[in-house]
Amino acid sequence: MTIGTSSAERILLLATVSRYGTMTRAAEAIGYSVSAISQQIRKLELEAGLPLLQRHSRGIILTDAGRAVVGHAEQMQGQLKSLQYSLDDIAGLQSGSLRMGTFPTAGASLVPAAISNFLSEYPRIDLSVVSVRLAPLIGMLNNHDITMSLLWEYQWSLLDLPHMDLLHLMDDPTDLVVSINHRLASRDQVRVSELLEEKWVVRAERHPIIEAIIRAANRVSFQPKVVYEANDYQEAQAMVAVGMGIALIPRLALTVLRNDIRVIPLAGIVPRRRILLARLKDSRPTPAEIAMTEMLMKSAKQLRARGFTPDGDQGP
Repeated sequence: MTIGTSSAERILLLATVSRYGTMTRAAEAIGYSVSAISQQIRKLELEAGLPLLQRHSRGIILTDAGRAVVGHAEQMQGQLKSLQYSLDDIAGLQSGSLRMGTFPTAGASLVPAAISNFLSEYPRIDLSVVSVRLAPLIGMLNNHDITMSLLWEYQWSLLDLPHMDLLHLMDDPTDLVVSINHRLASRDQVRVSELLEEKWVVRAERHPIIEAIIRAANRVSFQPKVVYEANDYQEAQAMVAVGMGIALIPRLALTVLRNDIRVIPLAGIVPRRRILLARLKDSRPTPAEIAMTEMLMKSAKQLRARGFTPDGDQGP
């Protein structure tokens, strides 16, 4: 006997008939006609290759084969009930899992509050988070290693991801970072056009921040003199602190500051990166994903409300 979807439905139907004792009572209970039930039972007997019940004036009697089928049907019903309980738990965020990604600067600023709220409200959800750079995050989303992730883009280097849903959470402006001994350390604002002769500390691997410097300078022919390529923004801060050069750094990357540097807001054109939440379009979001999305949106709103500048200072 090969059991398909229709066969499984007919097996459960036989169990219902057995439970009520007659096809008439079963038909009244489930809203079928007696002839429809009889037809489905005959199809099940053909599939089984054996008679499953005997009809008599007082109802039906299961054959040995029929009792075997009903026994398995009862197991199926128990499994279906257990499945429903599991689905109810997942829908109610009492069980389940969430695998998400972030990039390091968001992981140090935007994400912690969202994770704290999520773990507090949904402690039974198995949450795992990976923090890597942009390209690996996109690859992990494409491979379904994670189901949602924070990403970023600049207006001049937009992400080309038509197969993903991208939710814009916030904009992250860029600030100037100089040593406390730099000639501009006492300034409240600085235009990049004043910095054309400066030496620059930038992110490695052709990071778009170089384009941000050029655009903020508002001179097409300007090329910044790069003296150090850092692997992360903490390293960039260290090189600025010792006088290697100056840097433009996204504000979300300045949540942890050295005491020997100065952060100065930019005047004029201020490069901003867009902080996005991405997930593949080919699946519906789970309750856990929906809950985390709401908490990330709340965290982004809180950062926007207080200017998300270091040490509580208000940004421009």
